[in-house]
Amino acid sequence: MLNWIWYISYFLVLFCLAGYGFHRLTTLYLYLKHAKDVPVPMRRYEEDELPVITMQLPCFNELHVIERLIDHVSALDYPKDKLQIQILDDSTDETVDICKAQIERLHRMGFDAEYIHRTDRTGFKAGALENGTRSAKGEFLFILDADFAPNPSVLRETIHFFTDPKVGMIQTRWGHLNREYNMLTRIQAMFLDGHLELEQTARNRSGRFFTFNGTGGMWRKSCIEDAGGWEHDTLTEDMDLSYRAQLKGWNFVFLKDIETPAELPVDMDGFKSQQHRWTKGSIQCCKKCLVDIWQSGYPLKCKLEATAHLTSNFAYLALIVLCFLLYPKQNYGPQWEILVKYPWLEHFLNVPIFFFGSVSVAMFYLMAQKALRPKTWYKEVFYLPILLALGIGMSVNNAKAVIEALCNHQTGFVRTPKYGVGEGGQAAAAPVKSSRYKTMKSMMPLIEFAFAIFFSVVVISNFVDAKYLTAVLLSPFPIGFLYTSVPSLYRMLPINSKNEANAIVDEGK
Repeated sequence: MLNWIWYISYFLVLFCLAGYGFHRLTTLYLYLKHAKDVPVPMRRYEEDELPVITMQLPCFNELHVIERLIDHVSALDYPKDKLQIQILDDSTDETVDICKAQIERLHRMGFDAEYIHRTDRTGFKAGALENGTRSAKGEFLFILDADFAPNPSVLRETIHFFTDPKVGMIQTRWGHLNREYNMLTRIQAMFLDGHLELEQTARNRSGRFFTFNGTGGMWRKSCIEDAGGWEHDTLTEDMDLSYRAQLKGWNFVFLKDIETPAELPVDMDGFKSQQHRWTKGSIQCCKKCLVDIWQSGYPLKCKLEATAHLTSNFAYLALIVLCFLLYPKQNYGPQWEILVKYPWLEHFLNVPIFFFGSVSVAMFYLMAQKALRPKTWYKEVFYLPILLALGIGMSVNNAKAVIEALCNHQTGFVRTPKYGVGEGGQAAAAPVKSSRYKTMKSMMPLIEFAFAIFFSVVVISNFVDAKYLTAVLLSPFPIGFLYTSVPSLYRMLPINSKNEANAIVDEGK
């Protein structure tokens, strides 16, 4: 009986993961179906009727990147008399002095610039935005995180969509300043390209819900107010506000052809910290918004898409469960007489599940690269196995975030360290190595490393037993867990902790 329970549980988990893979294929279908449905503004503002825009720049201890952001904002191609710049600073370090100096520079350049510094970080980023909106002069608010570097034309390219009074938010597609900095940034870029190029485009153009990405987009102030304003009971205030606004009847527009470049996290700890926050926040939004979505008058297709979107991170829990089921299934599964006689019959279950669970994911991210880089997309094929392995390796980190959200375990908004890596992928090695901006250490890398050891043994045992196909299919598990655990464990070594402390002292001097 126990063997049957293990075996059935194994396939149930695989069906669950395959379901999310099937959803990626439906997203890909919608993307291709609506490829020609490019959004266009209702009309264009004349030069003399361009509305006032407030640039909101929330930041917290962004020593390495805040100056770059302000340089780019000051170069925006938009009338100065129609532009207000707000630096919403919660910093506790030298970033405060840099921001004050930059505000003075903006004033000398003729900008209407405001510096708002909070010593009480209530609400974190959502609280800073809520506080800044009270004194915002523009009816439209363009939000940029400190690690972004907007193109000069971004305001003129986006503002005209607000000539439609029903449009409440416009999101641009993120670009990547440091895509080729290292292997990790390259894989992250592929993850984000899939989300932004395919998912957001398919959702928006097919009339489904889609969400603000937290930065690189513009809001109508009255839309924010109508939706209830910024709330900080989740870690993804952007997703929360987006669903509340759309449930109020506001329309959103995603502009995939307008790129706003940003810097990707360059180290594993920073990446895991960011993913933990995004994953936990999405589950918090799921608990908060999903019932309201199903009680709304929106079509079934919108409700199903929102459900798939808000529950997608439960796949990490399923992946962890799968990790505990793989080995028993291989060795103790029930021996049906027909399978003993015809072992190839089991592939009727395994092959479709593998296709929807893995092949569909590879197709999804490869299509995103083909859309964005039509001449060089094939070069990204090499990185697909690493992308799949990293997704598996992140399961411990992200499953923890899901459990914390389900258990209402409250944690603060942990910023993702950014180091001012140069545009075009130019390395900024010194800031990366010496920066005091490091993510908090935890014991999770030890758990990830234990998973890596376990699956290494499983893969090796399959090779020894001449189960070569199984060994190859399971190889992403040890690779993924090694990839996520070893860099974190290396930084936890006493000698590295001592060097990090010395670097902080030197940087302070």
